[in-house]
Amino acid sequence: MKFFVDTADIAAIKELHALGMVDGVTTNPSLILKSGRNILEVTKEICDLVEGPVSAEVVATEAKDMIAEGMKLSAIADNIAIKVPLTWAGLTACKAFASEGKMVNVTLCFSAGQALLAAKAGAAFISPFVGRLDDNGIDGCELINDIRTIYDNYDFQTEILAASVRTVNHAIECARIGADVMTAPPAVIKAMANHILTDKGLEQFNKDWAATGQSIL
Repeated sequence: MKFFVDTADIAAIKELHALGMVDGVTTNPSLILKSGRNILEVTKEICDLVEGPVSAEVVATEAKDMIAEGMKLSAIADNIAIKVPLTWAGLTACKAFASEGKMVNVTLCFSAGQALLAAKAGAAFISPFVGRLDDNGIDGCELINDIRTIYDNYDFQTEILAASVRTVNHAIECARIGADVMTAPPAVIKAMANHILTDKGLEQFNKDWAATGQSIL
């Protein structure tokens, strides 16, 4: 499974990238707002740092305007994935971008039918929102499973990018199902290293080591 980090925080990306934990980055208008920076400047900095896909999202609602915004965003760097919403206008823009060989991440996916449309439109990535479905009483990971089955049935090349991943359990379940990618905030990725038994084991080792009176250095 590839790890994309869902942030526009350069320092957080650098920390994870140094450990080989960043295969790509996803951003959205909310994350750009949180960064407090100009979208073109911060996106360029991320693209210079990360070799993999960097999703930059359009904000227009009409296909013509989405295409214009997407072309401007794609000019930032070769590894830009233009991010469009899963609306009919977004699918129209997706098809236009894909026809020109550009990577497209179709976001805000909440159903298998939507995912099927995105694949037909040539999306490089489909982003089903696991956490937001859970918020509404629907099993978000079940959607990942449905999309995996459908895509495998027809050998679609669109990659399943599990988004709105909020917990370690989300990450593990999406990996078990076979999502190609997950995108998660830095805190969720770092939390995957935590386990209470690891902490207890380390505490005991340190206690026993202190009792030996020895020093490695």
